[in-house]
Amino acid sequence: MRKIEVCCSSLYEAREAETGGAIRIELCGAIACGGVTPSSGVIRSIVEAGLNLDINVLIRPREGGFCYSDEEVDVMCRDIAFCREVGVNGVVIGALTQSGEVDIEACRKMIQAAGDMSVTFHRAFDVCAAPKEALEQIISLGCDRLLTSGCQSTAEQGADFIAELVEQADGRIIIMPGAGIRPSNIAKIEKITRAAEFHSTARKDSVDFAFRSAAVDFSAYPEREGVLPLSSADVVLQLVNNVL
Repeated sequence: MRKIEVCCSSLYEAREAETGGAIRIELCGAIACGGVTPSSGVIRSIVEAGLNLDINVLIRPREGGFCYSDEEVDVMCRDIAFCREVGVNGVVIGALTQSGEVDIEACRKMIQAAGDMSVTFHRAFDVCAAPKEALEQIISLGCDRLLTSGCQSTAEQGADFIAELVEQADGRIIIMPGAGIRPSNIAKIEKITRAAEFHSTARKDSVDFAFRSAAVDFSAYPEREGVLPLSSADVVLQLVNNVL
């Protein structure tokens, strides 16, 4: 049975991930912009729920690129220390230099703050200047896992390159495909990449029943106003069991 990590942003979604058979969640806020660090309240609520899956927390102080100031690195280290204090399983980090290389110094600070927590390097990797060299640096840093779309917009588009990364890693780090993974394409991506873990939002559209004025919208996509995409146990179950 393949291993599924679900990207989610609430206790409700975390429970859906658990029900569907996910082994882990990546907890984050603002998924629409690629995710940012969730609030301390959200983190605590999910830890205290005692779910039967691992909780990894995304550490990203803002949307945008992955080149961070000293002040931002300090904030990320503080967020990691909080995660360690409340007992989450792991953190998801990443930082690049202005020239697109792995920011070794920033990453070492965050890994030191993580202590014995699991560390995943996130999709900052997908926009680095020299990915195969970056993979070796990420392995040398001691990261347990790399989340990647194969330096393409989706993991399906980047599947051939992900396969090369799996071969290069040779068991030294887990290569976890992510971005656009759905029940309809996961078997194809699995066959090409030979990966064992996969990352998905596992989302299904729900209706937001909140009252709203027809004259005002808050979405970047007005046609999606009133649509609430949420991680779904049904979709997770399909991903786990290869059922369409």
